[in-house]
Amino acid sequence: MPAAIFRLRLPYGEERLASGDALGGPRSVAPAEVTIDAILGGDGPSLEEAARMDGAAVSGDVILLPPVGTQEVWAAGVTYLRSREARVEEAIEASPYDRVYAAERPELFLKSAAWRVRGPSEPIGIRADSTWDVPEPELTLVLDSRMRIVGYTIGNDASSRSIEGENTLYLPQAKTYDGSCAIGPALVPVSQAEPPFGIRMSIERGGELVFDDATSTGQMARPFDELAAYLGRGLTFPRGAFLMTGTGIVPDPPFTLEPGDVVSIAIDGLGTLTNPVELIGSGP
Repeated sequence: MPAAIFRLRLPYGEERLASGDALGGPRSVAPAEVTIDAILGGDGPSLEEAARMDGAAVSGDVILLPPVGTQEVWAAGVTYLRSREARVEEAIEASPYDRVYAAERPELFLKSAAWRVRGPSEPIGIRADSTWDVPEPELTLVLDSRMRIVGYTIGNDASSRSIEGENTLYLPQAKTYDGSCAIGPALVPVSQAEPPFGIRMSIERGGELVFDDATSTGQMARPFDELAAYLGRGLTFPRGAFLMTGTGIVPDPPFTLEPGDVVSIAIDGLGTLTNPVELIGSGP
C-alpha cells in the first residue's frame, strides 16, 4: 500500500496530519508541528518522511479535510487531446484552444485559494448562472517551495462550459468560484507512485450510474516537469503549491451536472475522491 499523508479533524476538533496509506486511510497522528506548510516549505520533514511517521493511532470518528495548507492551487489546461476537442466544441471562437495545445507555453491559471478548496465528501459546486457544468478529474502535482514535484494527489477541476464557451475572457468565472475545486483524499510521495496513472471518473444520479469513463496520464501532451517549471518561471511559492495537470475525460454534450449528483475520481495508487454536487450562487 502506498504511504500517504492525510489532513483530518479529530473527534475533539483539533486539526492534524496523519500518516497512513492512500487506499486504506489514516493510521497514525503526526506531531502538531508537522504541517503541510512545513513539509512543502522546507521547515519540517519531507513528504516521504512524514508519510512514514509513527504516532498515536487514529481513533474515533475523524473527518478527512482537504490535504492543503496555505498553498494556492493552479491548473493547466488543454494538456490532453480530448480536452482540446471539448474546448473547441464549447467555444464560439475555437482557435485559441487549437493553438495552445501545440504551443511551447502551456495554459496555466489560478484555480483556487487554499481556504476555498473542498475535501473528500464535501460538496463541489455548479454555478446557478451556468447551463452546462462538468467535473474534470485531474492528476494533481504536489510542489515544494523549489517547484520540485514531491508528491501526487487527486483533483476535481469543476467547470462551467457554458460560461467559458461564451468568451475565453470569462475563464476565471468559469473556473473559479465556491465549490469549483476539490482535492484529496491524501498526498502520496513520488517514491510511492509511478506514472503513468490510470484515471477513472464515475457520476451517480439518484443512485444510478449515469457516467463512467477512464483515461491515462500517458495520453498527456506535456510532461509533468515542464508544467511545474513554467509555473515557477515568474512566481515564487514559499510554502509550495498544487498544480492540476488537465483532464482527459470530458462528458459529451448535452450531459451536465445536477445538484445531488455524486462524482467519484479514482487514480491508480492515490485512492478515490468522492464529492456530492450542490448549486452555488444565484442566476441572472
